Amino acid sequence: MKKFAFLILSAVFMSFSGFSQESIYDFKVETIDGEEFNFSDYKGYKILIINTASKCGFTPQYEQLEEIYKDFKDQKFIIVGFPSNDFMKQEPGTNEEIAEFCQKNYGVTFPMMAKVSVKGSEQCDLFNFLTDSERNGASSQEVKWNFQKFLIGRDGQLEMVISPKIKPTDAEITNWISAN
Repeated sequence: MKKFAFLILSAVFMSFSGFSQESIYDFKVETIDGEEFNFSDYKGYKILIINTASKCGFTPQYEQLEEIYKDFKDQKFIIVGFPSNDFMKQEPGTNEEIAEFCQKNYGVTFPMMAKVSVKGSEQCDLFNFLTDSERNGASSQEVKWNFQKFLIGRDGQLEMVISPKIKPTDAEITNWISAN
């Protein structure tokens, strides 16, 4: 009973104290070109965040990512890619090499960020948020492999996590993008 009363009082206090849950808009990251990328500039957008690698069996997903980006970018939709070398060292290049690879091989025009760690003790703060339900309010899960997809709603909250095996052009993703 005491624990229940504490939880109620905590909830009431948080609602009156201006406490708000974290959202994607709380984050600023570095682009692959060394510039600042502020997620708050994309309030009201649907955002697909994906960890990428140049030497992975799923690397051809860049082509489908670019396809859906071109199809939906005028509908307040953005893809944000984060190269990572966390899985079998499949992203060994520098930021400059990764940018060149993405452009040359897949014509990537969606924003790519600087290489980060998406798991383990070196995990960057954004991916800690995306994988921790206490921070994102939705779910806790590890990043399983390259090309895991995190779908962020127009309110800045995590809505879905999609397996690396699911192609970006899958109806589950395109229907989510299209839905208001």
